[in-house]
Amino acid sequence: MAKTYDPFRELDRFVGQMLNADRAAAQMPMDLYRSGDHYVLTVDIPGADPGTIDVNVEDRTLSIRAQRTAPEANDVQWLAKERPTGTYARQLTVGRGLALDAISATYHDGVLTLTIPVAQEAKPRRIEVQHGQSDGGVVQAEAVEAAPAND
Repeated sequence: MAKTYDPFRELDRFVGQMLNADRAAAQMPMDLYRSGDHYVLTVDIPGADPGTIDVNVEDRTLSIRAQRTAPEANDVQWLAKERPTGTYARQLTVGRGLALDAISATYHDGVLTLTIPVAQEAKPRRIEVQHGQSDGGVVQAEAVEAAPAND
């Protein structure tokens, strides 16, 4: 069976591999959820050197950067190179009501986890309702008892 050669198919495959590698290097998939009085942000950055991970907050922008470098080897002929290298970067605009000065971060098994507490002033509070007496004094709600109704 004769096989036809299509030079454009090989070129398309080659360009596709190159573009996919660049696109994958720029991606940092993440999950974000709230658990009680804090938010948890997990970001996948597999193979990143822990020393290159940089997390900072400026104004209301949370920035995450990490570097993944290729192994340095002399006289190497790559047969396949699909794992992206380079700089990962992601910026998120965060809302008000978070304690941005109390963010904690851990990196384990290629996953960066940020714990972002809710600010004290943004937490819901219960406000006690006070009732006034006829003499102008104020009594808290717990101290007032309802009189039985006479029919």
